Amino acid sequence: MRRNVLTNSIFEAALDQLLDTGELFCKAAGNIGIPYRVVGGLAVFLQVDETDPLAARLTPDIDVAIDRRDLDRLRCAVEPHGFRHEIAKGLDTFRLIDSRPRSTVHIVFIGEKMCPADLEPVPASAPERTDRGILIAPVADLVRMKLTSFRLKDKVHIQDMDGVGLITPAIEANLPPLLQTRLAEVRATE
Repeated sequence: MRRNVLTNSIFEAALDQLLDTGELFCKAAGNIGIPYRVVGGLAVFLQVDETDPLAARLTPDIDVAIDRRDLDRLRCAVEPHGFRHEIAKGLDTFRLIDSRPRSTVHIVFIGEKMCPADLEPVPASAPERTDRGILIAPVADLVRMKLTSFRLKDKVHIQDMDGVGLITPAIEANLPPLLQTRLAEVRATE
């Protein structure tokens, strides 16, 4: 029993740090009117957590989608809050100066492919607001992004969303044929 309490405390501390970083970053962006949405693993976590908190898995960082034209304005907005802009592995990132791994925000650009080999660009649907006030990508966009990237962690995120019923027949029907095939592949491995 004591181990579970310790594990829960560590998880909660990591989640709090991640959410605090996300809130600080997103509030700074929102305060000057930069349209953004949290995407990636944290957005999947928040979507799944709303349906079934025990099925939600923590992610080690924060991915935020913006329009590329807003990058300089974003830099000016978040730097006074302790974020430093860096290029890491060819990606624009913002890291809190304390350098904790969970304090890193990766930037992806709306309407652009994250990798040249990706099937689709980052979607630009209207974001949804969480209870904490963070704007996140809707499930349909997350499904498209995860099926486009299709790494192991993306497949796991698809399983998480599908396992709690977030991938509806309407979302599935709106996927292009190749992404429908990938979704079927993930479902076949569950």
